Amino acid sequence: MKQIERRKYLVQALKQENEHYKNLAVPDDAAEQKLLLRALFNVRMPAPAPEEFLAVQDEYLQEETRQKGVTELAELSPVQEDIYLWQGDITTIACDGIVNAANSQMLGCFCPNHGCIDNAIHTYAGVQLRLECAKLMRRQGHEEETGRAKITPAYNLPCRYFLHTVGPIIEGALTRRDCELLSSCYRSCLELAEQNGLSSIAFCCISTGEFRFPNDKAAQIAVQTVKEFKAQTQSEIKVIFNIFKDSDYEIYRNLLG
Repeated sequence: MKQIERRKYLVQALKQENEHYKNLAVPDDAAEQKLLLRALFNVRMPAPAPEEFLAVQDEYLQEETRQKGVTELAELSPVQEDIYLWQGDITTIACDGIVNAANSQMLGCFCPNHGCIDNAIHTYAGVQLRLECAKLMRRQGHEEETGRAKITPAYNLPCRYFLHTVGPIIEGALTRRDCELLSSCYRSCLELAEQNGLSSIAFCCISTGEFRFPNDKAAQIAVQTVKEFKAQTQSEIKVIFNIFKDSDYEIYRNLLG
């Protein structure tokens, strides 16, 4: 199967799953087809999928990531001992774990084609991830607390695991408690990574997007928490601060030298 054939197969299969989308027109343009497929992935509720669907989906998503280009940790140079700064798409980095800025439901972003990291991770990992998260949350019996973390397999992305954490949502002025909760996100992910034998972890800029945490203060907390954790635990875990925006890159570069 060629990539275009896989994409059309997946679109048709997802359309047939839901009465609301059965008569949805499929555009001829490849870019628009990709947007439609992503949207259909985004709105799909957690549920098992047929083996044939998963096989085609996995091949399609892995090829999409390959075409974007995968970055290996060995290709990066540390800016400080065991600490890296890398600007790029976090879904394309091959390390042991990447951090997902999740919401309290922990099921991924249901907004079609939204630009958040949660949406991207759930899209390119595949439908298995939402089902895995739903099982975790059913066992837990309540929404995820802010500042805590969960670990899942990464499925179709080049990393091995996801560490999902819920950052604080800022309403009004930033408080001391907000800062403590953000620090707890980083520490919870690091502790979970150590417990599961991960040797490297890539952090996104937790809470700075839709959750409105000030970028400069968030970066200070991120760097300080990582350094304190490594000093207190003598951890040798390699930490990658993943940046997407140029403005965030400047903030982290100034902090890390």
